Amino acid sequence: MRGVLFDLDGTLLDIDLPSFLDRYFRALTGTVASLTGNGEALERAMAAIGQATDAMTRPHPGRTNQQVFFAEFRRLTSIDLTEHSELFSDFYAEVFPTLGDGYGATPDARRAVETALGLGLKVAVATNPIFPRNAVVHRLAWAGLEDIPFDTITTYENMHACKPHPEYFQETAAALGVDTSTCLMVGDDHILDMAAADTGMLTYYVGSHSDTRADYRGDLPGLAALLPRLADTGEE
Repeated sequence: MRGVLFDLDGTLLDIDLPSFLDRYFRALTGTVASLTGNGEALERAMAAIGQATDAMTRPHPGRTNQQVFFAEFRRLTSIDLTEHSELFSDFYAEVFPTLGDGYGATPDARRAVETALGLGLKVAVATNPIFPRNAVVHRLAWAGLEDIPFDTITTYENMHACKPHPEYFQETAAALGVDTSTCLMVGDDHILDMAAADTGMLTYYVGSHSDTRADYRGDLPGLAALLPRLADTGEE
């Protein structure tokens, strides 16, 4: 084994996604309102964010997720987000960091990541790339992992596909410089993360669905204990 892909939300980061998304969209509404004003225009723009996000999750070869998001949002609203980059940079720099209250590291998240790095494995933060890099970096900080030298972090700027499409896992492995058959995907989502098996990756499931098919399942302390064996035996 040569590479480990760690999902972020629900895997390395202990976060309640429904509550986080509620906080996120409430906060984002204020920023979007500065472009549209209140009323129907704001409602349409917020709905367009959801539709543009959905567009990122569908196949779009040759275009980054960010390019797809911007194009779909402009089609729906006539707003060119490239002209307002400073506004949203300020949002992610100043407002987004305040949304992490109550969230933190999953037990032994650092131990699992540092074990993989200590074994000489390539390590990716394999979060679904529907957010900009600065939003992912802040979430890593909430998990206490902002200082870890990850080999790659998947974001909407640098990825051309989303989970659970095979292209996502293939592109992430390529960014690590390894083949999918030599990787382990670690995640809590039985659909989005465990789909990595379709590309030949091994899978380690840390979620709660009892009928999920995975090569391994358990918690992050268990993963930290397993990794040396996988690395030593060369199991793929």
